[in-house]
Amino acid sequence: MKNIVILGSTGSIGTSALDVIGRLGPAYQVLALSANNNTDLFLKQIHTFRPRFAAVLNPASYEKLKDQLPEGTQLLPPEIDSLMFMAALPSADLVVNGVVGAVGFRPLVAAIKAGKTIALANKEPMVMAGKTLMQECERWQAAIIPVDSEPSAIFQCLSGMADEHTYNQIAPVISRVFLTASGGPFAKREGSLEDVTPAEALNHPRWKMGKKITVDSSTLMNKGFEAIEIMNLFNLPEEKVQIVIHPQSIVHSAVEFNDGAIMAQLGEPDMRVPIQYAITYPLRAPSPVKKLNLFETAKLEFFKPDLDRFVCLDLALAAARAGGVTPAVLSAADEIAVQAFLDGKIKFTDISKLIYTTLRKVPATGGVATINQALEADTWAREQATAILNEGTYKGAVL
Repeated sequence: MKNIVILGSTGSIGTSALDVIGRLGPAYQVLALSANNNTDLFLKQIHTFRPRFAAVLNPASYEKLKDQLPEGTQLLPPEIDSLMFMAALPSADLVVNGVVGAVGFRPLVAAIKAGKTIALANKEPMVMAGKTLMQECERWQAAIIPVDSEPSAIFQCLSGMADEHTYNQIAPVISRVFLTASGGPFAKREGSLEDVTPAEALNHPRWKMGKKITVDSSTLMNKGFEAIEIMNLFNLPEEKVQIVIHPQSIVHSAVEFNDGAIMAQLGEPDMRVPIQYAITYPLRAPSPVKKLNLFETAKLEFFKPDLDRFVCLDLALAAARAGGVTPAVLSAADEIAVQAFLDGKIKFTDISKLIYTTLRKVPATGGVATINQALEADTWAREQATAILNEGTYKGAVL
């Protein structure tokens, strides 16, 4: 039996994970759930899966829920320490980290120090201090299994070649990693993207995801985050990561080895596949997901990304090269910029300008950011990006 903790159970990752667990049977039990403010859905999940612990970060949601939980479920205080407590529960066999943004950093560290296996959908921590987190995984014998479709595909291609604590020993035999991207809703859109609306940016052609990651996919920042994630997760230099626009989202990523052989993971675009693999790993179980029919797959297209048009991807790759706390600043500034766009405060093309203006304030540090340095940089960058947003100084940025 696997006891599973799900952080962020009402988001797209969390709801898919619960759908998978509900189909897998009694061998997979929900030990703890956390959410933010979707109390109605969260309450339904609690009554369905009867976790031992539950937590919401929103105090108003806590007040609404505290008298409605079934017997046997304990509601924890609305604070980040509750998520850290659940991530390190001694009886937890797997922690699914599906929270959005840097809020998932501290619970991830808690799970690592408890030696847990973590199904990681929250890529921001791996962007902020991925190399250090992987060193901590090796130290505490914790394991990270990526849940996002493309990093999961690479993980599956490498499965069995190394343990999940470190990939240092196999990095030399990897020639290249092909990290695929659908290109989002604007891959083939002609003309300026300046007047793109939030509704258009949220209309992803292939994947149904949360608002933040969907906007990141439309700017290709999400692919930049994934590039940094897999560099850190699999100990690869930037020159071994090739980003490829693949509109059909059938090839989820591929690995080329030094003998010229390429292994790829293919399938219909459905997040339940990588989520279920992370939950059942190292086993595979039947699923209701539509199976890929190669005869119906008319063609597979692959293109180079346009870095002049999708500046956020270029900024992400530049942050990876800069190292130090720069990726943490990138992640935090992106959160501020995306929310400002969704709130109608800035234009779509201002997202990259706000991030760029924030990055220009970062002192050249280089090296590998520690956990504390990454967290301090995250706080600093949010303050800087907010000030830049309020002052409007990003408007004159020339990228």
